Amino acid sequence: MKKIGILRESRVPVERRVALLPKHLQQIQERYPNISFYVQPYSHRCISDEEYAQVGAYLTEDLSDCDILLGIKEVKPELLLPNKTYLFFSHTIKKQSHNKVLLQNILAKNIRLIDYECITNDLGERLIAFGRFAGLVGAYNTLRAILLRYQKQDLKPAYQCQDLSEIQQILKTIYLPACKIVITGTGRVGKGAVEIMHMAGVEQVSPQNFLTKNYAKPVFTALHSLEYHKLKENIDIASQNFYLFPQNYISDFIKYARVADVLITTHFWSPQAPKLFTLQEARQADFKIKVIGDISCDINGSVPCTVQTSTIDNPFYDYNPYTEQVEPPFSDTRNITIMAIDNLPCELPKDASDYFGTQFVRYVLPALLGEDKDGVLARATIAQYGELTPRFSYLADFVSL
Repeated sequence: MKKIGILRESRVPVERRVALLPKHLQQIQERYPNISFYVQPYSHRCISDEEYAQVGAYLTEDLSDCDILLGIKEVKPELLLPNKTYLFFSHTIKKQSHNKVLLQNILAKNIRLIDYECITNDLGERLIAFGRFAGLVGAYNTLRAILLRYQKQDLKPAYQCQDLSEIQQILKTIYLPACKIVITGTGRVGKGAVEIMHMAGVEQVSPQNFLTKNYAKPVFTALHSLEYHKLKENIDIASQNFYLFPQNYISDFIKYARVADVLITTHFWSPQAPKLFTLQEARQADFKIKVIGDISCDINGSVPCTVQTSTIDNPFYDYNPYTEQVEPPFSDTRNITIMAIDNLPCELPKDASDYFGTQFVRYVLPALLGEDKDGVLARATIAQYGELTPRFSYLADFVSL
């Protein structure tokens, strides 16, 4: 009998998402009758403890008999059980300093750590993620910011909505001002943002038309990375790959900043890549962007005026490009309004968990229970047998400091 435990989330802010919903537990047990589930009680989940019990899960504080433990966010080091297999978003692969102690404890306790963020196919494409919901909620919040800034009208916050269907119904009733919205990134997050634009009836136009034409209605364009970056001079042809060699490129985004009213970022940013624009450019008279939905949310990253995160309860702040200070949202027409929430999928926790759990059952569970023939879990295993795996050996200096 294989025992799988579902962890109570231990991090702040409160995490309401889950790796598996009760319906996923039912699907798994129908296919794998030798699996049983044990759930730590937790009142903040988007699903009640009773709903897990109704599908045969055991509610218990003690998960020490479980073979596999599933969470969402990082587990507090003192709560880690030795000699177990854990799956969660560890936020360690970029040497995040706040999680060094976590990784040190994982190694010391002989834990096998599988990081959801690293679960990919052999092409490096992620198989399991919340990205679509980050894009959906982030774009919806950006439309809220537009309406608050230009029309003094508010939409119901996403976290107060029952589900994505309610958001879709709300978007059918709104009237956006004529504006140009540019979206950077075409991956899962970008596709989620585009979904919201379509729900709101915003017309998509080509990058060329976006740059050259005027519209009497709201429009948007979605940009691939090479549409807003250009190669530096004298770079040899072997290094003409933005994803492998971002340091060989410079930003070409300013031409969009001169015609766009709104920017929504969904792209992955590397510290080696250029920023979209500079603070000096943001002060120029021809810099037109006044609302930024920074879904990527890299502090002092690709969007230099994203100087702090915002929260679900307080999603917006203004950045004054002349003083380089944060001010209250919508306080001055010269300011740039920023939305920079770093846990956007938490606003639609049940829908996001449903999407995530479905991917887990399809892509992860078979490899977890049987042979990992395609190396899906091997590629995502950061630590095992008290050591870093070869793929993540570059973290050795990080954990030894």
